Amino acid sequence: MALLAKGEASVSELAEPFGLRQPTISKHLRILEEAGFIEQGREAQRRPRSLVVGGPLRDLDTWLRPFREQWERRLDRLGMFLERKTKKNRKGEGT
Repeated sequence: MALLAKGEASVSELAEPFGLRQPTISKHLRILEEAGFIEQGREAQRRPRSLVVGGPLRDLDTWLRPFREQWERRLDRLGMFLERKTKKNRKGEGT
């Protein structure tokens, strides 16, 4: 899906970075299509896949938002804690 976020791609273009054979990646793509995350286009002999804007991805983002916000707050607090600890250790080294 990360590759498709950059633009449409064929099955072989999607399989190449992972060293997968076309039948293997096709199974994954079929599941994503059935879930409504991607769609198959048609350009002559080429059948490029692309992300579906909105729909299930938007629903997933809405569902994940509170979890993402919670983890961002936790990571911010961890960053502040580590920064204080580092400053405290630096002060202790000078004495």
